[in-house]
Amino acid sequence: MLVKDHLGFQVELAGQPQRIISLVPSQTELLSDLGLEDQVVGITRFCVHPENWRKTKALVGGTKKADLEKIEKLKPDLIIANKEENDRQQIEAMRNIAPVFTTDVRTFEDASNMITDLGKITGASSLAAEIRSRVKDHFRCLNRTAVRKTCIYLIWNDPMMTVSCDTYIHDMLQYAGLENAIGDAGSLRYPEITPEDMYKIKPQVILLSSEPYPFKAKHLKFFSEKFPQSKVALADGEMFSWYGSRLLKFDPSDIQKALGIY
Repeated sequence: MLVKDHLGFQVELAGQPQRIISLVPSQTELLSDLGLEDQVVGITRFCVHPENWRKTKALVGGTKKADLEKIEKLKPDLIIANKEENDRQQIEAMRNIAPVFTTDVRTFEDASNMITDLGKITGASSLAAEIRSRVKDHFRCLNRTAVRKTCIYLIWNDPMMTVSCDTYIHDMLQYAGLENAIGDAGSLRYPEITPEDMYKIKPQVILLSSEPYPFKAKHLKFFSEKFPQSKVALADGEMFSWYGSRLLKFDPSDIQKALGIY
C-alpha cells in the first residue's frame, strides 16, 4: 500500500502493520482506541494513556529525543510521528529504519482527518470512521457561544510563552468561547511574551496550561496577584492540545462557568 503522509512524503507499507511505534502521546491514545494494542510495540515515556501500556510496551525515549537504536531493535514496520512533536532530523533518520507516517495537526479539521488517516494505514478504518463521527457529533453539541473573552494561553514560564493563531490550541480556544489575544505572531507559533506585553494587551482571561510547563496552584496565585485585571485559571493541557480520540473528552464547561461564559 502506498499512501502520502501530511508532509507529502510517499509511505510504502508491505501490508497491514503488525509492529507499530508511536512517538506522539495523543496519537498513542488514538491507536489504543482503534483496538491496536497487539500491534503497538513501542511508545515514548510521555505516552501516559492508556496507563498500562507504559508497563507492557517498550519505551523508546522522549518525543524530541527518541532512542533510534531501541527503535531499530524493535523492528517496526510502521513509525507514527508528528511534525511539531518530533525532531525533524530524527524523523529523517527513522525513514532508514522503517516507513514513517508523519502527521501535521493545526486545526480541529486536521485532527478529524488524522483520525481517518491513521485508521486507513493501520487497517482500522471502520473504527476510525466511528470515532470521527462521534467527535463531529460531540463538537456540534458544544455551546459555541457568541460571547467571547480575550485570552492569553500560557504554555511556559520563565520565559513566558504563549500560542499564536497558527496552532491547534488556538482552534480549541475558540470552541471554549475564548478569543486568542495574541493572534498572528508572524512565523512564531509559540512566541515569548513579557509582563509588559500582558499589561498592554489586557486579556480578560489568562489560562495556565498543565503542559508542557506544569503550572500549579502556586502559579495561579502568583499570576492572579500580578495581573488583577484578568481572570486567571488553570487549564488541562490534554484537553486543549491533544488531538485524536481525546477530542471526545473535550469539555470546557468548567472553565466557562469559572470565567462567566455561558
